[in-house]
Amino acid sequence: MEGHATISAEILSSYAADAAREVPGVRDLVESHLPRHRGVRVVEDERGVAVELHLALDWAASAPDTGRAVQRRVREYLMQMADLEPREVNVFVDSIG
Repeated sequence: MEGHATISAEILSSYAADAAREVPGVRDLVESHLPRHRGVRVVEDERGVAVELHLALDWAASAPDTGRAVQRRVREYLMQMADLEPREVNVFVDSIG
């Protein structure tokens, strides 16, 4: 059967959030003041998909190590669940505590 299927940015954001929360040291995602940005932003353009995550980490978590682990996990999860490899996964640590 011929056809084309797409997955909405909202679903991709949900997948990315789930994946980030699985990483040890991640306490939660930090909500943005922007509407509909619950700690994850997905941007789709002609170059592909970029994911931006804003995280709150546990006090003892290493920000660089946890950030890299989140990048890996989000990339793996999107490949597994959506057959999509994001062009970039950017992680911002907004709070530790």
